Amino acid sequence: MLHKSYYGGRARYISWFCASGTEMVVANLRYLPGRGRSDPCKVPVLILGQLRNLKQAKWSSIAPRIDQRVTANGWNAALAAARPNPTETFSLWNSNVYVGAFSHLVSRHNSPSGTFHIPKLVRSTLNGKFENEVISIVCEESDVFACGCAVARLFPTFSMRTGTSSVSSRNIDIEFVIVGSGQENQSLSQKMADCLNDAANAIRLAARIVDTPCNIMHTDGFLDLIRDVGKQLNISPMIIQGEELDKRGFGGIYGVGKAAVHLPALAVLSHTPEGATQTIAWCGKGIVYDTGGLSIKGKTTMPGMKRDCGGAAAILGAFQAAVKRGFKENLHAVFCLAENAVGQIATRPDDIHTLYSGRTVEINNTDAEGRLVLGDGVAYASKDLKADIILDMATLTGAQGVSTGKYHAAVLSNSEEWEKATVQAGRNSGDLAFPLVYCPELHFSEFTSSVADMKNSVADRSNAQSSCAGLFIGSHLQDGFQFKGQWIHIDMASPVHAGERATGYGVALLLSLFGQASNDVMLQQVSSLGLDCDAAKDSIAEQEHSSKRRRLI
Repeated sequence: MLHKSYYGGRARYISWFCASGTEMVVANLRYLPGRGRSDPCKVPVLILGQLRNLKQAKWSSIAPRIDQRVTANGWNAALAAARPNPTETFSLWNSNVYVGAFSHLVSRHNSPSGTFHIPKLVRSTLNGKFENEVISIVCEESDVFACGCAVARLFPTFSMRTGTSSVSSRNIDIEFVIVGSGQENQSLSQKMADCLNDAANAIRLAARIVDTPCNIMHTDGFLDLIRDVGKQLNISPMIIQGEELDKRGFGGIYGVGKAAVHLPALAVLSHTPEGATQTIAWCGKGIVYDTGGLSIKGKTTMPGMKRDCGGAAAILGAFQAAVKRGFKENLHAVFCLAENAVGQIATRPDDIHTLYSGRTVEINNTDAEGRLVLGDGVAYASKDLKADIILDMATLTGAQGVSTGKYHAAVLSNSEEWEKATVQAGRNSGDLAFPLVYCPELHFSEFTSSVADMKNSVADRSNAQSSCAGLFIGSHLQDGFQFKGQWIHIDMASPVHAGERATGYGVALLLSLFGQASNDVMLQQVSSLGLDCDAAKDSIAEQEHSSKRRRLI
């Protein structure tokens, strides 16, 4: 293939990709148990938190990082004068000790942790001129996961900039001062730190994939990363690629990607632990680049379409972290990979494809391709993997940003319980989400075709467009809208990026939503379907759950 002659083969490709960005100093993040001691003259410190939490922090918990330059009186006086509206930063010593305070006031559709303030506070205080820096976060225990994930989103790992930097390496240690009414200030335990490190690595992996352009992160490059993650977890992926997709009936994935140099693929990573009581499938849209196909995008709308693999990227990162943290149920990560390219054999409008569900689709818009590949993905998950719970995640529609905005992904589900749980998981994790209308009996008629089972794009683009796009995917589940399991569709087209950088959206949401199925106590605590708080705080060895109790629904 072209990439082997151009990049020098797979081995050279992997080496180049892993080393890319070395010209830009990439921050090494470490979430530390306990609290360390340092001199802010050498190690700058940013202390972050809601003002009411900062006031609960005891000087003895804050002092080890700053007491060589700041007094207890100086600390207390600064907090007494603080009036964040909604944020405020102030320096306690030169530019090396900053406090970032923010208000605890949030609306009911936001995360109570206030994590949306953290990016602004970090960017305005840490300048990256020192090799070692510390972020100390003061928060309640329920907000630790969301705050930790918020920091991870701020430090991308992909760059091909060739400029020089004043430092040869950048190490950022993140510590926590955990406050609560009537309690002594706590710090992270080793298990909590391990959980945050795994989650942060997964978020940054997802963001790196989305930030990487398609001349590097093509379908073969994505498959290499899937193999690498599988090797780390001792799991061999199942991969169907190229003409084999067509032969085995995956008309959606094959039809979208057949014109590209790097061939389309369906890849599956499967975690099947002993004692599992349910089977869960996460299906990710992995369009590594979306030109729009023959229904080609314009010159202003095509740039940025490297991000169209954001759903698959998030699922790869979340799968890696979930398995590392001890996922107790069967978990399958299904990656639907293709480049929607223009070529001699590209799908034409009016073509009819048969998807893996057996249903036929008349193509009336080749730029509505994500639903085609995910139609194959959810059909495989329901027919072959026999999944009880199927979640698909995708940068599916530009209309999502109109429907739920830049910060909230859109959620469509056949289950009210899972719809509510996904919204709550968003608030718990900082990956916000909000429901779409689920009403297939009113909306699915938008896809009516006179020559096939359905078209792939709606007749009326002003009629619940994001809901309709999700319904197209759901129609390819086994038994269609009568599917007996639970189905959750997440459209995260806008939250996948902030400006020109990927956010790693989706990793924290999935870890929180499915936290009950984890052996990790922190993930159980932030799970919106989770155990009661008292049970979650008990040690894992003391938790004996019946099969019925362990089931997520």
